[in-house]
Amino acid sequence: MPVYEGPTIDEAISKGLQALGLKKEAVDIEILADAKKGFLGMGKKDARVSIEAIKVEEPVVTPDVTIKEQNSSSEAETEEMVLKEASSTNQLNELDEEEATKELAIYLTNVTNDMGVPALVKIQHEASGLIIMNLETSKQGMLIGKHGKILNALQYLAQVFLHRVAKEKLSVVVNVGNYRQKREEVLTRLAQRTAEKVKETGRPVFLEPMPAFERKMIHSALSKDEYIKTHSEGEDPYRYLVVEPAKKYF
Repeated sequence: MPVYEGPTIDEAISKGLQALGLKKEAVDIEILADAKKGFLGMGKKDARVSIEAIKVEEPVVTPDVTIKEQNSSSEAETEEMVLKEASSTNQLNELDEEEATKELAIYLTNVTNDMGVPALVKIQHEASGLIIMNLETSKQGMLIGKHGKILNALQYLAQVFLHRVAKEKLSVVVNVGNYRQKREEVLTRLAQRTAEKVKETGRPVFLEPMPAFERKMIHSALSKDEYIKTHSEGEDPYRYLVVEPAKKYF
């Protein structure tokens, strides 16, 4: 891991982030040594930190779920378009769960049509109260996007839609194929690896921004580990999870 130095730990971290061109939530930071003032100018030492970009394992996708169907620029445009759609739901409000869910299905159908990736929306109700909107299409990769960015944008849009039109608080997950199931497996492994690293170093780890339900998966996976605690920071849709040691053990 690259090592960076500075008069203080914060300045060393800032220097490293600037050199890498990354934000704090996108890297793994390990403090190697605090700064020392020395005596009469002798023995003065800068703080030293190592910083490495966090690599999140992505689920293996089948050939028909290839992400190469879109280049990065068109994905960015699609994500922006999807998020802008959230401003056009003002005509509906105070709907009950059944009405709100049906309107959301229609809305997602229209959005995917506008994207040029028409999808059949199937509604699934979980015993926990969670609503799952399964999008069935022959072009799965175009609705998932690189690292799930397009799907997460649709997820954000769907949740905003329900918040605006439903008279009660409802939670929704938008899924394409078995992407969410594979993603859950990836996040569970990520949680375990992150917890081990935190226990080894005694330092917090900042994970990449994730939707609320994905942060909840990691929190749930680590909730029984008494040596670890988790909390979220930032604002949606860029809110991220911090995994840190429980102070009573460190």
